[in-house]
Amino acid sequence: MAAMSPRTQLWSVFFAPVALLAALYALGLTLPVPVLGRAYVVRFELPPAGEPVDLPRVYGPPDKSRPLVVIDAGHGGHDPGASGQGFREKDLVLGLATALRDEIAREGGIRVALTRGDDRFLVLGERFAIARALGADLFLSIHADSAGAEDGVAGASIYTLSDEASSEAAARFAARENSVDAVNGVALSGQSDSVNTILVELSQRRAQGDSTEFARLIAREGDGRLPFHPQTRRSAALAVLRAPDVPSVLYEAGFISNREEAYRLASDQGRARFAEVIARAIRIYFARRSIEG
Repeated sequence: MAAMSPRTQLWSVFFAPVALLAALYALGLTLPVPVLGRAYVVRFELPPAGEPVDLPRVYGPPDKSRPLVVIDAGHGGHDPGASGQGFREKDLVLGLATALRDEIAREGGIRVALTRGDDRFLVLGERFAIARALGADLFLSIHADSAGAEDGVAGASIYTLSDEASSEAAARFAARENSVDAVNGVALSGQSDSVNTILVELSQRRAQGDSTEFARLIAREGDGRLPFHPQTRRSAALAVLRAPDVPSVLYEAGFISNREEAYRLASDQGRARFAEVIARAIRIYFARRSIEG
């Protein structure tokens, strides 16, 4: 039997005694006060202090000084994403994300979490918000493309946030969060709007540089091992990449409209190849960050 979630356990504290007394009352029974002793205490394990109940599980070493990558499987729930060849994007990318999580956890040394581990819907803002709340050092969102009836189009693409979209996102973030948030450990509260915008822009500029480096490593490690689109590296105004202080990349794994590519991405072998390449790129990225200090 699956264990109750912490939230369910918390609700049980309030409702279990009420339900018990109501049942006894309905049956015309009573309990002497001495009976309601230690045997009726509800015990459950609370989450560690400072960790919100609703955040996803982090796999890997318990040492929080180890780097953390958050993997986002796009779409989910009532949003299936693209479809083709009998596959739905939300299912295909969840399989890829899970394979990558397992590969990273198996190799050890790096912590890893999924924004969603099942078929649930998350709005775009929730996805990078989860990464920020967990204190992620890297964020990777996985998707699959579609070319409609043009089933000959194939190959993966790697997206980073465009410069123009980065500046716009920084200004909006500063305006929205200036009284409650912090970026790279620097509190925005108490600063003027112009100072907040500058702080966020500086943070996002650094994150963009790191995002570009990670995208370059994916392309390098995947060369000859993963099929890439002729336009491999791209930039766009993608909302899921707009965390101001977490290097973020969106990986379009291929075209679900292409029969050969869709079946490859859905296969165990295709998932394993993807996981090996991306996990290696992630390890090299963090190794370089540790050297740079």
